[in-house]
Amino acid sequence: MSKLRSVQMRRLSLQRSSEEEEVIVNINTTPLIDVMLVLLVMLIITIPLQTQSVQLALGRGDPITTEPPPSVTIGIDFDNTVSIDNVTLPNEDAWQRRFREIAAMSDQPTVFIKPNRLADYKAVAIILADAQRLGVKKIGIMKQ
Repeated sequence: MSKLRSVQMRRLSLQRSSEEEEVIVNINTTPLIDVMLVLLVMLIITIPLQTQSVQLALGRGDPITTEPPPSVTIGIDFDNTVSIDNVTLPNEDAWQRRFREIAAMSDQPTVFIKPNRLADYKAVAIILADAQRLGVKKIGIMKQ
């Protein structure tokens, strides 16, 4: 009886193992093939892009030497005296005449206003307003 039972158990175990093998054999390979085909199409699309090139004729020349643009520095001292390029001006007419000369130039120099930190705001504002009113286009303010 025991021998018969052991034979039956063995058959059952063999049957189970054969069923398990069938499950392994039925792997769905369709997604793998799809991925492979997508990769193949991407490879076919990208290969022609790597072989194309554009021929450019680049110019050759000497490097451009640039000179700094001309500039005029207007200093406003702590006592509100005005100077242009370190030359003290006697009155308001003198700097207005200089602003007219600068405005009349075809290539205007940059006018830098360099006020002392103790100078009155009103004096700086008058200089800026005069320069703008008389036609100076390039105005900058420098810090001391």
